[in-house]
Amino acid sequence: MTNAQFILLLLMIVNVAAFIIYAADKWLAKKNARRVPEKYLLLLAIIGGSVGAWSSMLLFRHKTKHWQFSVGVPLVLLLQIALSIYLISKT
Repeated sequence: MTNAQFILLLLMIVNVAAFIIYAADKWLAKKNARRVPEKYLLLLAIIGGSVGAWSSMLLFRHKTKHWQFSVGVPLVLLLQIALSIYLISKT
């Protein structure tokens, strides 16, 4: 497995995890149960799960009224795309 393949695999895992955890947090919110702390939700987006986080936010209408999420997650995604383009162009 090449380094690029390994990185893509890790990103897929993080994005699937982010999607599931955001969905679970929405479900927990509906049940008035103990929730996933916001700092962990944001951390998932920052470490590479921004696509999964944003997809789950839009699909389940979760955290869309909180500016940290409605602005922060798409901004993190844009920064990650820009970084990816920069790194690819350097090779």
